[in-house]
Parts: sequence; C-alpha cells; structure tokens
Amino acid sequence: MTQERDNQPSPASARAEIARQKMLTAALDVFGRYGFDGASTRQLTEAAGVNLQAIPYYFGSKEGLYIATAEYLMMRINTHVGDMRARVGAHLLALDAAGKPLGEAEARQFLTEILQTMVTLFVGKESESWARFLIREQMEPTEAFTRIYQGLMRPMIEMGRRLIGAILHEDPASEHVRLRTFTLLGSILVFRVAHAAVLAQMEWDGVGPEQVETVRGLAAELVDAIGPLNGGAA
Repeated sequence: MTQERDNQPSPASARAEIARQKMLTAALDVFGRYGFDGASTRQLTEAAGVNLQAIPYYFGSKEGLYIATAEYLMMRINTHVGDMRARVGAHLLALDAAGKPLGEAEARQFLTEILQTMVTLFVGKESESWARFLIREQMEPTEAFTRIYQGLMRPMIEMGRRLIGAILHEDPASEHVRLRTFTLLGSILVFRVAHAAVLAQMEWDGVGPEQVETVRGLAAELVDAIGPLNGGAA
C-alpha cells in the first residue's frame, strides 16, 4: 500500500501538469493564429487561463514555450499515426533483413492505410490549430520546423516514397518518386489547407463523419490510380 502511494503523483505535481497541458493546448492555437512574433505572452497566458509568470516558470521563455508546443504537436499527431508507422516500418525492416522485395499489392495496401489515416487526422475539426501552426512553419521555418520535420514528417515522407517506389518499380530516392509522393500527400492535405474552397465547391455545410468517409474513399482511389503512363514515368 505504501509503495502504491509513493508511485502516485503529488497533488502539486498533478496541478502543475494540468497547467502545463492547458498552456500547450492554448499555445498551439495562439501561435497558429498569430505566429511567434505576433503572439504576446499576455495572449498566451490569458488563453490558457494562467498568470504571466507561468511561461518562465514552466518553459523558461516564450521561445521555450514555442519549441515545447512543436513537440506537443508531434506527440498529438503520433497518438494517431505512431502505431501504424511502427507496424509498417517494422515490416519493411523485416523484408530488408530477409532480402525480400516489397510487393506492389502490399505497398498499395500500406499506402492506402497511411492516406486514410491522414484523412481522418487532418480533415476533421481537431486538426485546425495543428494546420495553422504547421503552415506557418512551412512558410517561415524555425527550429520548431526542424524538430517536426526530423521527428515526424521526414520518416512519414520517406515511408511514402518507399511504398510509391515499390508500386512504380522505381528507385524511392529518384526525383520522380519524390515528386509523386508530394503530389499524393498534397491531394489529401488540400482538404485542410483549402478548407473554405472545398466547402464552397462541394456545397458541404461542414466536414463531419460522412464527409470524412467520402474523402477516405477518395484516398483509396488515388492509391489505386498510381502507375506509370504509357509504360513510362508519369
């Protein structure tokens, strides 16, 4: 019984973790809307419902909060894609160790799963603040982008290249496969970054479960359509 009590967080540490999480959630939205320079410490703390001293106390500085927010975003996204990425990655490593090639059918299956997971993740309401933060970092990259790219984006992009390379029977490192990978990813991300235009053109009032399933079906169609044109590179 004593050991169980010792393993429980103290009330003070539990309150501190709650405050820290509130700040990170609020910072993701505020930084996404106004950028690092445009977001004031007062805006950040008011959005989180904490006092001004909370930023230096928990994060050292506004810069520290910004980097922590990027890492928090990676953690949130990894809760959705981490298991899938680990499973597909382990399978690819096992094939490499056995000296076996990745089959086209299996590559399409994995790629469909990845794209449909992206749809569920980025087309829904939850990802609005994520997209704002990521788009700002794409336009004016900082240390936060470096961390997000190395820890999350690069592994997923390179996995996509490996799968598309197997489908096209081309070198995943080739310029053509790299371009095809970004084109395919962009076909999904457009539903988030061009959200207003999508709603207007599709005459949707919003994006709910029905719309998400429609786009998931489109993702499967896009993977099915991958292939060289006229027997050559497309």
